[in-house]
Formats: sequence, structure tokens, C-alpha cells
Amino acid sequence: NRGARVATLSEADIDEIFPVMGALEALSGELACARLSDAEFAEIRALHYQMALHHTRRELADYFRVNQQIHECILKAAANPTLEAQYNALAGRIRLARFRANMTDTRWDQAMREHEEMLAALDARDGKRLSEVLSRHLENKRETVKQAIREGAGEAHGPAVAYD
Repeated sequence: NRGARVATLSEADIDEIFPVMGALEALSGELACARLSDAEFAEIRALHYQMALHHTRRELADYFRVNQQIHECILKAAANPTLEAQYNALAGRIRLARFRANMTDTRWDQAMREHEEMLAALDARDGKRLSEVLSRHLENKRETVKQAIREGAGEAHGPAVAYD
């Protein structure tokens, strides 16, 4: 008799979770660059261009879906089950918050530029650079999510986040 629950996240929760997610994403980027096959890179590149098309068309839900696939492909390319388990344990808690944070055009455009940088770092197999971009990407997202919480202060306790 257990189903999905919805929890709310506070700014303090965001400040606690996002640096950990950033570190996990940074590590996945470093490992992925060391282990990424040409076929895996081709898949990420194809997904990137699909995501860019959704961005151009302002199709947020489709953009977000493909964005998640890209991050999952990088994580899979890292080939580290422990890292993947830890990442997935936290990702569900913040998925909706990350989606909502992309709602402003300014942040959405910035995220797209960050993804361009990610693709370039992956292509160069530059793990250090990809790690830095992913860390910055999550830090920027953290600040945007916190802003969304502040702006939604009148709605119960800020953005709800669904998780199992």
C-alpha cells in the first residue's frame, strides 16, 4: 500500500541536495570522458540536437525529457554502478524542482549554452572541463530553484517534488 508521495523542498533542502548532485554529476562527467565510446558520444550528440530543436520551438516538456536522457547517458558512460545508484537516489527528489527551474527564458537559454559546453567537452574527452561545466550547471540550477521557491512562497511550502 505504498505509492508515490509528494514532498516539498525548502531552500535549505536545495542547499543540501544540489551540491551533492553537482559533485555526482561532475564525477560522472570525468569518468564518462575517460570511458566514452564513439557510439555513446554519437547518441549524446544526437540527443543534444533534438534538445536544441525543442529549445528553439520552446517545447519545455520535450526539452526536459531529452535533457534527462542526456544526463542519464553521461551517467551510464561513467560505468560506475555505485555512482549511478547514489545519483538516482537523489535525482528523483529534485526532478520536478529542476524542471520548474527551467521555466524562465533566461535560465532556459543559459542551460542550453551550458549543454553546448558539455557537448564540446565530451567531444574533446576533456573530463576536467566537463566536470567544471556540470558543477556550474547544477549551481546555476540551484540558484534558480531557490528563486522559484522564494517567488512561490505563497504556495504552501514552495515547489513540490514527486518521488517514490
